[in-house]
This record gives sequence, C-alpha cells and structure tokens, in this order.
Amino acid sequence: MNEAAERKLALYHLWVAFGAFIVACFMGEYQVLERSGFIAALDSPTVYFASVSTHGVLMGFVLTTFFIMGFGYYTATTSLKQPVWNKPLAWGGFWLSLAGTIMAAVPLLSGKASVLYTFYLPMQAHVAFYIGATLLVVGSWIWCVIMLVMFNQWKKANPGLPVPLAMFATGANAMLWLWASAGVALEVLFQAIPLALGWIDTVDAGLARTLFAWTLHPIVYFWLIPAYTAFYVFVPKQAGGYLFSDEMARAAFIILAVFALPIGFHHLYMDPEQAKGWKLLHGIGTFVVALPTLVTGFTVIASLEIAGRLRGGKGLFGWIGTLPWSNPMVLSVILSLLMLIFGGFGGIVNASYAMNAMIHNTAWVPGHFHLIFAGTTVIMYFAIAYYLWPMLVGKPLFSNAMALVQLWLWFIGMSIMTTPWHVLGLLGQPRRISSVVYNNLLTLSWKPYELMMIFGGLILLGSACLFIYNLVKTQLNPVATDFTQQVEYAEPIHPLTNLPEFLNDLSLWNKVIAVLMAISFGFPILQFFIMDTFESSGWGY
Repeated sequence: MNEAAERKLALYHLWVAFGAFIVACFMGEYQVLERSGFIAALDSPTVYFASVSTHGVLMGFVLTTFFIMGFGYYTATTSLKQPVWNKPLAWGGFWLSLAGTIMAAVPLLSGKASVLYTFYLPMQAHVAFYIGATLLVVGSWIWCVIMLVMFNQWKKANPGLPVPLAMFATGANAMLWLWASAGVALEVLFQAIPLALGWIDTVDAGLARTLFAWTLHPIVYFWLIPAYTAFYVFVPKQAGGYLFSDEMARAAFIILAVFALPIGFHHLYMDPEQAKGWKLLHGIGTFVVALPTLVTGFTVIASLEIAGRLRGGKGLFGWIGTLPWSNPMVLSVILSLLMLIFGGFGGIVNASYAMNAMIHNTAWVPGHFHLIFAGTTVIMYFAIAYYLWPMLVGKPLFSNAMALVQLWLWFIGMSIMTTPWHVLGLLGQPRRISSVVYNNLLTLSWKPYELMMIFGGLILLGSACLFIYNLVKTQLNPVATDFTQQVEYAEPIHPLTNLPEFLNDLSLWNKVIAVLMAISFGFPILQFFIMDTFESSGWGY
C-alpha cells in the first residue's frame, strides 16, 4: 500500500474542510456583531443574509463533507490495512466536490443565494448555487460508494471476522448519507433547478419542505458519526485503557443510521402540509434516536473509568483525576460530552410538540444547533486533526500546549455564546432576522445577552485561529524528523467472540431503512400528487 498517496488524499480533503471552517468563523463573528445592533456602521441586511447563508453552507456542507471524506479515507485504509479502492475515482470525487463548492460560493458571496442554510422554496437562489451544491453532494456519493465497496471487499476476503469498528462506523455513515441526501437531491433536481432556470413557474412549497425535512435531521448524524467514531476507536487507547464494549458501539451506530432517517417531521411541527399523525410518528422516532447517544455516553465514560483505574484511580470518582487531561483527544471527549448533555436537553425540548411551540423560530434553535454541531461535533474534529495531522505530514504537532488552550477556549466560547441564545429564545427573540427595528421593554432586556453573545463569538474566533495556526506550523515545520507514529485503535476489554452477523454487516439494516422510509415518507410525499391542495390539483383532475 502506498501510504504517502493515501495520506495525500486525506490531507487535501482536510485542508479544504478547515479552510472553509476559518472563513466561516470570521463570518459568524460579523453576524453576531451586526445582529446586536451595537455598531450601526455594520447594519446591512443584504450583507448579513449573504454572510449567514455562506456561513451555514461552509460549516454545514463544506467543512463536514470534506472532513468526513478525508477522515473516512484514512480510517478505512489504516483499519482495513488496504489501499483506497479506485484512487482515481476518489480524486475525481474530491475535485468534483471542490468545483461544486467554488461554483456555489460565487452566488453566495455576491448575495444571489441568500436563502440561509436551507433549501426552503419558494425562496430562490441563483441556479449556480443549486448546481454547485449538487456537484458537492455527487462528489460525496462517490466517497460513499468507495467506502461501501471497501467494506464489502474486506468482508469477502476475511469471512467470519469482525469488520474493524472504525470501518463499520464509516460504512454505516456512508449508507446513512446516501439515504439522507436523496431528499434534498430530489428537491433540487426536480424543483429548485427547474424554477431557477425558468422551466417552471411555480413549485409546491409543502412538497419542497417535506423533501428537505427528509435530509434536514439525518444530516446531523452524518456530521456526528465521525465524532462518535473517535469516541469509540481513539479515546480509550489515548486515555490508556480499553473500549468497554465493541458490541454496544456497533449497536449505537446501527440505531443512529436506522432511526436518524425517518424523523424529519419534527422540523415541520408548525407547518400545515403534514397531518398530526405523521408528526407524532416522526416525533416518537426522534426520542428513539436519543438511545444511541445514551449508549455512547455510558460506553465512553465506562471506557474512561477503565483507563483511570488502570492509571491508579481509587474511590468512586478518583479515576477522573488520573486521566491524561493533557492529551487533546481525552480533553476533547470530556468537553464534548459536557456540551452534548446540555445540547441534548435542548433537543428534547425541540422534539416535544408542546414545548417546541414555545421556542420554534426563536434564538433558542441556533443556540441548540450550535451547541450540538459546533460544540459536541466540531471539537472532536479538532481532536481528530490534532491526532492525525502528525501522521499525515510526518512531523510532530507544533504545540500540544497550544492545542489544549485552543480546546478550552472553544468550550468556554461556545458556552458563553449559546447560553444567551437559549435565554433570548425564551424571551421571544426571533431567529432569521438581521436586526430589531423596534424598541420596547422586551427588546431592551435582550441587550445584555447580545453583548455576551459577541464576547463568546470573539473567544471562538480566537480559538479557531489558534487551531489553524497550530496545523500550519506543524505542516510547515522545516526540521526534518523521523516521525513514524502510526494510528492506534482501541481494543475492547473483552475480545470479540461469536459476533452476530447483524452487528457485522449493513445489508439487513439497509432493508430496514427502506421499509421505515416507505412508511414514514411514502404517503406524506405521495399526497402532493394524488390529493387536492390549495390552488393545485392531484393527478385525477
């Protein structure tokens, strides 16, 4: 296996991901400044919404997709100990996704695609934005195919053996993304692009929102699975211990992949196009998907306790102090789990029909979203980068101390920024606005929280700059070294014996997903074609 070629493939993906990340961070700080209204010179709805849209796409699509692809290629090759299948195709997927990103960036930055992070028609962007986003997704589909081919090739070459956990998780994520991205792909190909090109005059907004809901929530788990992968396959070893249970990890990834998909209607609780029965069905599924998070939390904490006790920890909580807090991976997982606890609480509120009515379309929602995504997930992206970067560039990390400071700053900044958002949501501040043009006692009560929000954003921006600086200094270090560290995957405390096939293969779960998607989305989508709706008719008329 040509390890240099595999490292180069992963490194190119990760640099695009983190390049998008740092640009988005500067935009994010501008947005909290502009939204607060404290600096009149910054007030510009046009610039604000262009920035919000670009920030959302860079973080939600570009950072995540390129990071997941790069991380997937490297974990696949190192865990399976085989080269990337069809490297020319892999590079083709990279360049296709990059071309799509650049194409979408032009209308975004010029204010011609200010449709926020969403694809909610009839808000309409320039056609180049939709075509660029499509190319990005198609490039990610190539990655999915390569991962699943490598998964099945290894199984055929190693009958009866358990697929390495890192590859099992990556394969589950590839399967999840192929299903999840289909919804928005249908919307863009058959509604958004034809509308933007003038081929059709109108669209059914209810159908568009339903198709986008198909993608809107499972994409969160597409982002999250790499973080959970690091929880299971890197953290126990870096902490000096063992994975508590390989089987529980596999079960968690399966439940995530299966139940993350048919639950999108909790984003449509306030929308009229779907009946309350379908919303109830999706709401129940939303609570089910909390199960793998609870399993993950238990398994990771148990793995950390094993490590702490092996390091001499005594008593009920004495093991916590013996953990290697100076290891970025260990520190990251602790901070990530803390943010997951609070973010998960907000998610329960969002998923509850009555409570959701209180906070729907308020600042609470971006507060919850940032705590889960930018907090829980992205901090593990940092940890993965700190761990893999020296192996990718063949040089030791420039500064471990800087990495620790950066991680703490990210946690502190995220806590300071998202807490005011939650409070502002309860105080009724709407989301998706650039400024407040009226003043009363309620809006005046928002001001202290908006100041906190700005302060938290500045800390986050400083943390992001430290992260990029550390990676750049590591890669540009002119000192030649014989750095030969290899990836170390955690071993379960009890070796795997007689692993059931349903915990070692994805084909059964792919069929289960097909059935659940047919049940949860079949009629809700079909109704738009067979029933009369407002000023539109079904097929029979």
